[in-house]
Amino acid sequence: MSTMISLQDWQSRQLGDPEFVAESEKLALGHEITRLRLLRGFTKAQLAEMMGTRQASISRLENGNSVPSLSFLERIAKALDARIELRI
Repeated sequence: MSTMISLQDWQSRQLGDPEFVAESEKLALGHEITRLRLLRGFTKAQLAEMMGTRQASISRLENGNSVPSLSFLERIAKALDARIELRI
């Protein structure tokens, strides 16, 4: 029989795991781009067309499988009517 835990408890446990935190950070940019794309009502294909790139490039970025250049991020930000914030 499985034990039920709350989402908050699960998240607290996961945030103590360095591998989980590293993977979370890796996916954060793609998650934000996906969120903005969906909020604006665009498909990956539509966003790619607006940017003059391929849908596969958008997919790789959203899935955390590529590291975009600053110029690529600027094009995404323009297409999504967003801004880029850099935190160090």
